[in-house]
Amino acid sequence: MAMAAVLMGLGGYLPPNVVSNEDLSATLDTSDEWISSRTGIRQRHRVTDGLSTRDLAIEAGARALKSAGHPAVGAVVVATTSPDRLCPAVAPEVADRLGLGTVAAFDLTSACSGFVYGLATAAGLIATGAADTVLFIGAEAFTTLVNPADRATAPIFGDGAGAVVLRRGDAAEPGALGPFDLGSDGARADLLAIPAGGSRQRSADGGPGQDTVATEDWYLRMLGRPLYTQAVERMTGSATAALGKAGWGVGDVDWFVGHQANVRILRAVAEELGLPEERMAVNIDRVGNTLAASIPLLLNDLAADGTLRPGARVLVSAFGAGLSWGSTVLEWPDLSVESLR
Repeated sequence: MAMAAVLMGLGGYLPPNVVSNEDLSATLDTSDEWISSRTGIRQRHRVTDGLSTRDLAIEAGARALKSAGHPAVGAVVVATTSPDRLCPAVAPEVADRLGLGTVAAFDLTSACSGFVYGLATAAGLIATGAADTVLFIGAEAFTTLVNPADRATAPIFGDGAGAVVLRRGDAAEPGALGPFDLGSDGARADLLAIPAGGSRQRSADGGPGQDTVATEDWYLRMLGRPLYTQAVERMTGSATAALGKAGWGVGDVDWFVGHQANVRILRAVAEELGLPEERMAVNIDRVGNTLAASIPLLLNDLAADGTLRPGARVLVSAFGAGLSWGSTVLEWPDLSVESLR
């Protein structure tokens, strides 16, 4: 029997504060038509009143554990690019608040590719015997790192968390994660980056440097056009590679679940792959770009409303800062999932 990491639980959580395109247009030089026509986004959820990445992760993790039947967990992994603090990692706090005790717990950072990278990492923990069951959470309060006055980035991002529970199982059973394809290109790291706050800026300025660093350097900078080109090229190539490793053809794919960054990117990737648009899953209109939480939140939506049925073949692919990208496949299992709505 070939061993694999098998999906056995799924959950998600969105903070209650909803911000529509019309809300944004009250303070930004933009409109619902401008935002939705370029991105596909009509609203997003944002943290307020001290709600943080940790809180979102705890809620999503609790729902995933409930979906899985509350199994014993050997490790907790949190993918996030918006941690509560630079140090320590948020995962040990999440494990404690969920009552999981002193299990192994750590964060990983791979921006919008974090969910696929995290799945591969969790699968590795299971394969090496470090844990028989892993709670893996993608959680982001990334709107706190986006300049609210920047009309290019402020409309794009939203906050939320999505979680899965993975167990040791048979590679032939439903829910088993298929082969992975992962990649990166650090030569293009500056296409999507936050310049200030890290060791490079602190070393150059002799400390945090709030008085000497330009305000915009504390927020995300994004070069949209080259990112679009890279996203389409890398996601297409990675998805094709994952399909090849799994022995699947494009015709075998029932649902393409891509990272929800921009609906134009998703359509372009689907077209390059030769997938009909009706097999392309989308929820970016309601949640925006939630980085590492994007794919599990979309899976939760599809499973909760019955769109994603047991036995469906799913292609997962993501692209994000780093630059980084990754893809995998799975046959959907029979899960009990709570609706986000």
